[in-house]
Amino acid sequence: MSPLPANVAVSSHPCFISKLSLLRSASTPPKETKALVHELSLILATEALARALTVEKTGEKDVTPLGVTYEIEKVTKSIALVPILRSGLGMLEAFQTLLPEPTPVHHLGLFREKVTLQPVEYYNNLPTRADSSKDERNSPCDIAIVLDPVIATGGTAEAAIQTLREWGVPKILVVSILGSEEGVSRAATENGGEGLDVVVGAIDRELGGDNGGMIVPGYEYFPNPPSHHNQSGLPFLVSAILATAYSLPSENN
Repeated sequence: MSPLPANVAVSSHPCFISKLSLLRSASTPPKETKALVHELSLILATEALARALTVEKTGEKDVTPLGVTYEIEKVTKSIALVPILRSGLGMLEAFQTLLPEPTPVHHLGLFREKVTLQPVEYYNNLPTRADSSKDERNSPCDIAIVLDPVIATGGTAEAAIQTLREWGVPKILVVSILGSEEGVSRAATENGGEGLDVVVGAIDRELGGDNGGMIVPGYEYFPNPPSHHNQSGLPFLVSAILATAYSLPSENN
């Protein structure tokens, strides 16, 4: 395997590796597959958030049940979770569980065009910014966390990163359960990798299948919307409904 970019971290957690073998199996039933995706995402969330976040003393104090005063420490960076529809929704609950404060959720819907394998955006509910300047003091959040279970060619992840840069996010963290060597490298080197980190559970070396766009051996979970549909079709409607169901009330405030 060729060396991965310096901003890529691959999990070596024994439990992750073992559960990924179960996820790959064709004999694993859909209900168990969904549970495995959540469990794998919890492991990745622990590793990814430890790399991306820090805590600071707030200057505030509280009291324990024993009457002892202690200083409060908090994650002070503002965070946005950005699952890629629809499969990224399977990773969302794990990150919401670990993050200590309610976190806004925004959604990007992307599919690969069948022939060219190029990403096509069909849904985007990132809030409109009144100030579109690149000043980090006016950025929509300090860090956006992209949730995309599989990075195959890397085109979808790269497009999501570019969209978030245009939105004005100074730091982006991409988290994926599985990625190809080629796809992860492509995503991690977008714009030279500036302000970007990628955490992936495991790397599969090959791309195969139709047009060479499928990760091998990979796994199958929540396929992307068919490429022949557009915003007026069923995938857009389904994704919009799912996005609303998985959003926090604060998202549109």
